[in-house]
Amino acid sequence: MSTPVRRAAVLGSPIAHSLSPALHNAAYAALGLDGWSYDRHEVDEAGLAGFVAGLGPEWVGLSLTMPLKRVLLDVADHVAPGAAAIGAGNTLVLGPDGSSAHNTDVNGVAESLRAAGAGTGRAVILGAGGTAQAALAALHDLEADEIDVLVRDAGRAGDLRATAARLGADARVHAVLADPVAAAELLEGADVVVSTLPTGAADPLAGARWRPGTVLLDAVYAPWPTAVAGGAAAAGATIVSGLEMLLQQAVAQVELMTGQPGPEAAMRAALDAAVLARR
Repeated sequence: MSTPVRRAAVLGSPIAHSLSPALHNAAYAALGLDGWSYDRHEVDEAGLAGFVAGLGPEWVGLSLTMPLKRVLLDVADHVAPGAAAIGAGNTLVLGPDGSSAHNTDVNGVAESLRAAGAGTGRAVILGAGGTAQAALAALHDLEADEIDVLVRDAGRAGDLRATAARLGADARVHAVLADPVAAAELLEGADVVVSTLPTGAADPLAGARWRPGTVLLDAVYAPWPTAVAGGAAAAGATIVSGLEMLLQQAVAQVELMTGQPGPEAAMRAALDAAVLARR
């Protein structure tokens, strides 16, 4: 009797750099899922609906990266509450009852912070894009006492404000990132900081007065360490790289697509090996 073929993939543009195949294929091997495979496909926003429509019954799910996370909700038959609240998804689960969109970026942030021992005090998010909105949802789930969001232009934080309203989260937006001194003042005393800024954008905050014991999750993972991670670590902060977030969101995706607990140890080993191979 032949082994049933099951397929999954990560979609986005650009996509050649994605580490997701290493994570998911390691999970399938650890779970003994013979016949399962996971690859990558270059797909833009205009091509997503057609790609999904052309999938056969062997497909179990898709991971979505930029620029597909918002348009995914228009393609899915069903949208999970978490993805609806954020207005974006990174996972499409395919089954006999149709497709369902989920957002495991929230899991990625929440589980990374839990593992680092982050408390429920005051949290600061740097940035207001899609990852920042997932971080907002995660911090709301973790019952952070206060959430401050630092941005460069308050006029571009509309999506984040809408996410906060849907979540019922009280997030205070401060347009201070253009002024490192003002931004550093708002970082003082924070228990948790999540930087969702692109590579180099948080560098001016490396010299902020970081409090020992603060947990900093920097969504950047290459090059590593970032200047802000190095500065915070030197002051005694606990540092979590974007690789941990990548791992934890993938563990949640594997669970959604296979119905089995994601084998975190095997996936972590595969991720470490894939990162090492790129150096």
